[in-house]
Amino acid sequence: MLTLSQKAIELPASPIRKLVPYADAAKKRGVKVFHLNIGQPDIDSPKCVMDAIHNINLNNLAYTNSAGLESYRKGLAKYYNNLNIDVDYKDIIVTTSGSEAVMFAMITICNPGDEVIVMEPFYTNYRAFAIQYGVNLVPISTKIDNGFAVPPIEEFEKYITPRTKAILLCNPGNPTGTLYSKASMEKLGEIVKKNEIYLLSDEVYREFCYSDAPHFSAMQIKGIEQNVLLLDSVSKRYSMCGARIGCIVSKNKDVIAAILKLGQARLCSPVIDQMAAEAALDAPADYFAEVKAEYIHRRDVMVEMLNNIPGVFTPKPMGAFYTIARLPVEDAEDFAKWMLEKFEYNGETTMVAPAAGFYATQGSGKNEVRLAYVLKVEDIKHAIKCLEEGLKAYPGTIK
Repeated sequence: MLTLSQKAIELPASPIRKLVPYADAAKKRGVKVFHLNIGQPDIDSPKCVMDAIHNINLNNLAYTNSAGLESYRKGLAKYYNNLNIDVDYKDIIVTTSGSEAVMFAMITICNPGDEVIVMEPFYTNYRAFAIQYGVNLVPISTKIDNGFAVPPIEEFEKYITPRTKAILLCNPGNPTGTLYSKASMEKLGEIVKKNEIYLLSDEVYREFCYSDAPHFSAMQIKGIEQNVLLLDSVSKRYSMCGARIGCIVSKNKDVIAAILKLGQARLCSPVIDQMAAEAALDAPADYFAEVKAEYIHRRDVMVEMLNNIPGVFTPKPMGAFYTIARLPVEDAEDFAKWMLEKFEYNGETTMVAPAAGFYATQGSGKNEVRLAYVLKVEDIKHAIKCLEEGLKAYPGTIK
């Protein structure tokens, strides 16, 4: 009898993508679907990126160094140095996406049965990666009612056991938009140092912070240079989701040497994508200023409209481009399916990501959805109006 592995069975379907067949069916019926389910910005990539792609002149797409193009790594080191992150290009391994960076980090520092502490709700694929490598995610719950505020940092210490290998955070956070302050990061550094564990810091959304204080990287915490693995990607920063290029940055030479062996096993990351990512380093400052201002505008419109819908609540996120909303329904996934299968408003409907898949604690997030404010403001207005009308018509809406 042909069977699947237990890991294959246990792997969860992505809450971001699992409803895609329903969306595809809706489109075939002629319904316009507003995709608020996925962090795919409609903002153009920097012109320097597209120019570089159009002007590539190669006769042979050969393998490159498993650590990544040296010129790109040197460019990345300069980028980080300009952010007061003191690294050398030899501290950087280019990965095939930020996802591979997370996977490489987990497999490098964890044995099966080891534990990684994470705040929930968290980026859903962390759980899929943990299952692949037999790692146990230990969630610290945060709540929508106080805006998913970071709990007292001392709370983290309560969850540390002899099997704890790391704390994994996303700053700013996906899916909540939570932003860690410098003070919180430094306290976290004290815990990491005291307990001799790693700090895995996913900083993919670094450029999208909406507070007055600048982003504070885990790499800037003094005294834990050997403990930190910075995980990064070009996907969101430059609106280059299709260019699957990320990186791992660490001052720990043993970690970098081990990760390089993983890189050698997959040979190298895509060469053209690396060339595009290297060109992105020349994006002008005003590109980020304009994009950030646009996301703030989109956030404000979405948050205000959501909170004006009876029974709906969402906090105001301070980073990234997501928010989680609580809906007046018992089962947000059933509602999301219904919106795609059975509802339309003026020939349109809205696709959201059920939030339960972003939690590890059973039963959490059942009446919540994650929404990405990655569409133009007019599209966001139409999408939230569809959501409002859908809640009026949905048989399971709690009045």
